Amino acid sequence: MASLRLLSVFLCQLLVLLFLFDPSSAQGLKVGFYKDTCPRAEEIVRRTTAQYVTHLPSLAAPLLRLHFHDCFVRGCDGSVLLNATSANPNPEKTAIPNQSLDGFFVVDVAKSRLEKECPGVVSCADILALVARDAVKLVNGPFWDVPTGRRDGTVSLALESLANLPPPFFNITSLKLSFLSKGLSVKDLVVLSGGHTIGQSHCPSFTNRLYNFTGKGDSDPSLDSNYVPRLKSACQPGDTTTQVEMDPGSYRTFDASYYKLVAKRRGLFQSDSALLNDAETKAYVFEAAGSGSTFFKDFGVSMVNMGNIGVLTGTAGEIRKHCAFVN
Repeated sequence: MASLRLLSVFLCQLLVLLFLFDPSSAQGLKVGFYKDTCPRAEEIVRRTTAQYVTHLPSLAAPLLRLHFHDCFVRGCDGSVLLNATSANPNPEKTAIPNQSLDGFFVVDVAKSRLEKECPGVVSCADILALVARDAVKLVNGPFWDVPTGRRDGTVSLALESLANLPPPFFNITSLKLSFLSKGLSVKDLVVLSGGHTIGQSHCPSFTNRLYNFTGKGDSDPSLDSNYVPRLKSACQPGDTTTQVEMDPGSYRTFDASYYKLVAKRRGLFQSDSALLNDAETKAYVFEAAGSGSTFFKDFGVSMVNMGNIGVLTGTAGEIRKHCAFVN
């Protein structure tokens, strides 16, 4: 009886979460939100992003990652951008998963230019969403229309990042639950994982798969045994500084080659390999790895879905003057 009551409570809590994070309930967002109040807003963000990514294509991945790490904690409210202060010494930025984030300066430059163009109008949360889209496009990825109208949050807590960001060692069950709790589908999970086609990762994110995986001095059996020596040559035990390409040979170009790697059991993270342990995600992996893939179109749709998570609109939150500090 007690177990039934606990199950009932869990289901009620899950329904509340789904309501709060349902992408379809992101009222107040629309494409062209700044058409009248700041007509050049998207152009300014696009030119600022191009100024940096054109000269440093490897910056595209960190900018995409910033948006993801923002949306999965408190929703897409720009809370990941806030600096530590005496009043809040441990914002999201200080959490272990966020200590390797990069690209904040691109957002700051875009914000500075927007404040000169139309003070107090464009939110940092919207800048993040636009920068992520523009960065992906600049490295040969898809373009999608970004609904805007988000406002900025005023709360940022490191502990919430630890509780909400799916780590690279998650299995497929944990990944599905994590995405479901944000109102995202299993398809969104496998499509957004494709963002790993660009970028690099530090060794500690995956070396557990290479050395003593089960306590017997072995490697992760879900990882191609012929690929293990290559990764070991790059990452020695205890190496915390070396970075490895997530999509070798293509890490600065947005394409579908990530799925070809996963299909060959060469995904870098356990969470990549986990996509082969579910019928729906596995089917998409092999479909995206083949010709005629709909990955680019799907990625834009899933990015919009993610960008709708827990947004603040209307009079909620604020429009920050500087993205690193609340007003």
